[in-house]
Amino acid sequence: MRRREFLGLLAAGAQAAGLGVFARCAGAAERRPNVILCMADDQGWGDMAYNGHAVLETPHFDAMAAEAFRFDRFYAAAPVCSPTRASVMTGRTPNRMGCFKWGHSLRPQEITVAEALKTAGYVTGHFGKWHLGSVQHGSPVNPGASGFDEWLSAPNYYDNDPILSREGRAVQLQGESSMVAADAAIAFMRKHADGASPFLAVVWFGSPHKPHQALDRELEPYAGQEKEFAHFYGEITGMDRAFGKLRQEIASLGIRENTILWYCSDNGGLPKVSRTGGRGNKGQLYEGGLRVPALLEWPARLPEHRATSIPCVTSDIYPTLLEIAGVAVPHQPPLDGISLVPLIDGAMDARPKPIGFWDHPTAGILTPTDTWMAELLEAQREEKEITDPARVRPDAGEIKEQYPTDTFPGHSAWLDWPWKLHRIEDTNGAVTCELYDVNQDPAESANLLAENPARAEGMLAQLNAWLASVVNSLNGNDYP
Repeated sequence: MRRREFLGLLAAGAQAAGLGVFARCAGAAERRPNVILCMADDQGWGDMAYNGHAVLETPHFDAMAAEAFRFDRFYAAAPVCSPTRASVMTGRTPNRMGCFKWGHSLRPQEITVAEALKTAGYVTGHFGKWHLGSVQHGSPVNPGASGFDEWLSAPNYYDNDPILSREGRAVQLQGESSMVAADAAIAFMRKHADGASPFLAVVWFGSPHKPHQALDRELEPYAGQEKEFAHFYGEITGMDRAFGKLRQEIASLGIRENTILWYCSDNGGLPKVSRTGGRGNKGQLYEGGLRVPALLEWPARLPEHRATSIPCVTSDIYPTLLEIAGVAVPHQPPLDGISLVPLIDGAMDARPKPIGFWDHPTAGILTPTDTWMAELLEAQREEKEITDPARVRPDAGEIKEQYPTDTFPGHSAWLDWPWKLHRIEDTNGAVTCELYDVNQDPAESANLLAENPARAEGMLAQLNAWLASVVNSLNGNDYP
């Protein structure tokens, strides 16, 4: 029996019994927290007023940063969108499942955080950008097939007045793009806030991805800026407004005390318009492409404001939530993330293991939301369905290629705080390395490889072993 089938039976059994895995582990009297995971699309670490941006207005993010738990060294697992989202869903580095770049999907063999929490009785919803497969009926990698009970989702980033997929049915919506996702999540929260089951809501905004199309209301604070910057800033301010409405609704529903609200971005900032957390930008494994803003609120467990400079990564979200919910996945494949429960509880002084990154040279896959969703809407009005394999992904679970275990093309990196080793393998198989102290040198400008040969050698050996493990997963050896 495949893990996914087993988890489905386990979740059904838990619901029939009126309790989840958590209740069995931690006692039925203890209420599991609601969970809301929010993510921006292309917001750099410095694209927040609370991180020192002198122009941007982000009052709601700033308020949470001052009141809740602030991560000052939070990393996306990949420098582009789909792979990072896969890491949130699975706790695994995205190359383990072949989610190399934008537009690549999850494998249906993977167990998602939604599926895992359902075994503990959670009701689950996804709202906004998906970009991990398909949003059409019958796909093995649409949000419903990936563990979400309710969903209003886009195949990729989306803009204002979008056409989204409501459980496979295209619907025309009106409104600012971030607010559309927030309002859908709020409706879901209102529906389930007083229910017997806790909820998981994944809210993935489409901002501030290009093209930037801010509403007039959000442009007002930036009247003196160049158009390109004004619309970029305006999209972030619009997202801030939507996030603030979502956060206020949590309080209004009376569930704030035991609701986890976790926010981050999917990769580093954009060239020209963003302010990043170091060298480079989106698409690169340097600090500017990976370091992102992140905030966590959970008053029941985090009653006072705190901040941490301990490195954390999007792959940590899955194991953290599973530990909080008391869920143990049968035959859990290798995880790259760690549980941050000790950090939340003030018992972690340093990260216990390094973080690996690997930007594989495989190209991205075009996923044009506006065109595809308009065509789906028209087809469904005519009572037809679009069966294009590129949109439905019927073969997402097929492992068609075996990758070599003695070569690791592209750019990989190993962060063993504060040291960061880069391994760059060109098309001829030649490998070059760079070593930086990113605490002292976030610009990664002073290559310290020559001064630290023993450290570099040890880190490279660890990185190579990790890359071999990733390829083992990529080749399908994690799946029973």
